[in-house]
Amino acid sequence: MPAQILEDPLRLSCTFSRGTSSVLRVEDALNPELTRELMTGLVYLMYPHGKGDSHRTAAGYKGTIDWFVRTLAEHGHCGGAAGLTRAMLVELWWSADNRRESNSRRLLAALDAETGALAPDVRALVGGRLYNKTPVFKPLVPYDEVAWQNLADTCRRIIEKSWADHRLARAAAETGRDPYEHGWTRENICWQLVHHGPATLEELGARVGWTKYQARRRIQPIHLLRQDLFPGLRVMLAYQLLFGVYTGIVPDGIDDLGVEDLEWAGQATILLSYVKGRTSNETLTLSKKAVRLLERWLEHSALLRAHCPPELRGGLWLRFESPGSGTNPLGPWQSGRAHRSTVSQWATVNRVVDAHGAVINLHRQVIRTTFESHRDRASWFGSRRATIDPNHTPAIEGDRYLSAMTEAQRNAVEEIVEQAQGDLLRKSRPAMVLSEEEVAQLADRFPQLVAELELDEAAIAELVGGQRDVFVASCADPLAGVHGPKGKPCPARPWVCLLCPLALFTPAHAVNLLRMKAFFARQWQQMPSAQFMAVFGHYARRIDEVLARYDPARLALAAAEVASTDDEIPLLPEESTR
Repeated sequence: MPAQILEDPLRLSCTFSRGTSSVLRVEDALNPELTRELMTGLVYLMYPHGKGDSHRTAAGYKGTIDWFVRTLAEHGHCGGAAGLTRAMLVELWWSADNRRESNSRRLLAALDAETGALAPDVRALVGGRLYNKTPVFKPLVPYDEVAWQNLADTCRRIIEKSWADHRLARAAAETGRDPYEHGWTRENICWQLVHHGPATLEELGARVGWTKYQARRRIQPIHLLRQDLFPGLRVMLAYQLLFGVYTGIVPDGIDDLGVEDLEWAGQATILLSYVKGRTSNETLTLSKKAVRLLERWLEHSALLRAHCPPELRGGLWLRFESPGSGTNPLGPWQSGRAHRSTVSQWATVNRVVDAHGAVINLHRQVIRTTFESHRDRASWFGSRRATIDPNHTPAIEGDRYLSAMTEAQRNAVEEIVEQAQGDLLRKSRPAMVLSEEEVAQLADRFPQLVAELELDEAAIAELVGGQRDVFVASCADPLAGVHGPKGKPCPARPWVCLLCPLALFTPAHAVNLLRMKAFFARQWQQMPSAQFMAVFGHYARRIDEVLARYDPARLALAAAEVASTDDEIPLLPEESTR
């Protein structure tokens, strides 16, 4: 059903694509004519005519209508849109912000498209450029590692404690009987709540004609047992926030989830369908820990669904808020979004602190930002398919989610930069090509090199004896971790040694160097030149520099042993030139 204007009192009724609806009341005392005209424009900006498809969007436009009408009334305009002038609108928009100006331009443009109410010069102004620039987006700063861990731990602690209490209460109910016949013991009270739903002392006493004061004297307090059996806001938020930590789904998508949105694909896999406000329907295959969390919540809230009003049973985040708690203006049974102030208060009450010991400002959009900030990006290669969200371009993702880093991430990035700068400096040094005499007298003739490479007597002996040969060179320390994990054998391909700062080239490597040069020649013949230069160009240049320092007579003898086939080089199948 399209949005429509209702009278007495003046209201706007909207139905959205996800099946929800909203009714906004609009005051028209200042200028009834202009207010109704702007509401007509709003009707054509909302679903299904326009892109507006949420209560938040409609409420934003409603606020702009109130501001527009009120400000023009203060300047003496009490007529309709046909009486608006360029001077009047220019003065109004110069004093407004970007959101007010852009919203009011859209309202007037939508109204004019349907009714043609605006004067030609005003129509041209409305369709022109904005006077107020779009504000620069400031990326949300993710939580630091301590806050992120504390948030997850706090949620898990609350869930584990409440689940244990719930199981104890259910077990007590199994041994209980009707309290009206067998007394108001803990077990019997649990039996009453499980079989007849949550109730207050007054409601239980009213069944047998007791007054409120008589019920309080004869029945022990039951609010703790009611909380154990019927999860409230505190427990529901723990599940909901931890679900956001595990999945990174947008807050509005989590809030509106229903039980029917969970599609089981096997015994341990859930395909989740949710609605993202800006891009409509999305799907996500949940991780194992997210599946286990939802399974636990569905079991934990099963008693709630058995006793709640039928129209609320489809909501995933169902809860029972005790009467008199002050957080339940719509009644004790609640489903869906919790107020933002309630979420912030949850973090304060449960002492979720950051690395500096300060309570975090709990914002669920920051949870999504932190989730994305902590994801493994080892497989990124610049493709849109490699971004966190397929609706993002790599530029948007970098600006909004990766530009704000935690302290630990910043330190890690700086360490990587320092290592890269060190590698560049080492690679700029000339290759170490030694003669047989220089190899034999390595410690005496090159003390600076020995000290720089931290070579002891055993390492020098292995270098001289050939135990550290790695095809085209000898390696000063194969476990140094220059090209792989430190402490493990180097995984680099044979040609990478040509530019390694730990490589020492001796006369014994002349044959393999020529074999590698022949391999480069074969790759040059079968690869496009641009691809060859990107993959092997630096190594081909370095091998010429190394061979230029060898004795030509030794190279001539070594060339006789080169067959120019791939069998001479340790290659992977995909590296073959056959």
